[in-house]
Amino acid sequence: MKLKLDTTPDLVAMMAAEIKAGERAVSTATREAGNSLKSAWRTQITGTGLGQRLARTIRSEQYPKGKPSLNAAALVWSKAPVIIGAHDTGPLIRSKNGFWLAIPLPAAGKSLRGGRITPSDWERRSGLRLRFVYRRTGPSLLVAEGRLNARGRAVASRSKTGRGRTTVPIFLLVPQVKLPKRLDLSRDADAAQDALPGAIVANWVDGRI
Repeated sequence: MKLKLDTTPDLVAMMAAEIKAGERAVSTATREAGNSLKSAWRTQITGTGLGQRLARTIRSEQYPKGKPSLNAAALVWSKAPVIIGAHDTGPLIRSKNGFWLAIPLPAAGKSLRGGRITPSDWERRSGLRLRFVYRRTGPSLLVAEGRLNARGRAVASRSKTGRGRTTVPIFLLVPQVKLPKRLDLSRDADAAQDALPGAIVANWVDGRI
């Protein structure tokens, strides 16, 4: 007795086609998961009031580039990882030199670059000297002798008689600051990861239909 195995259609070709379908499914699902996570993180950042500029630092990329793969991976990251990480963890911030953290008050204004101004930057910009005021109850202060302009910023007084001149608090001095946790990035990352297997299966089935 003779047995004959006839593979019609070709079994090798079927397996190769199945592998290609799997590569497309994994790559598509991975790319969609990366884009979805990027969108979720950006929405979370703007939703907490941190602004579009910081949200746009969230980027995504897929690997390998330009070809489907069963080992496809997506990377989602921020171009401002220190700022994003601080809002995600809510760390306790202390001065690097072990002294004080200077928190600018409204009278200090902003730096010329638009960010938070430092005491040395403020003295150079205003031409005024800051004076330390110790307070037993509450934060100590850095103050200056000047006047407030129409925008509420401390500036030098041009009056020779001292009219309008006052002691203006410029900075609060505190030993440490607890930054509030405003983001929960791991929540969105876990959701994207949990949805990935189902997305792969769905794309694999759709690719075969």
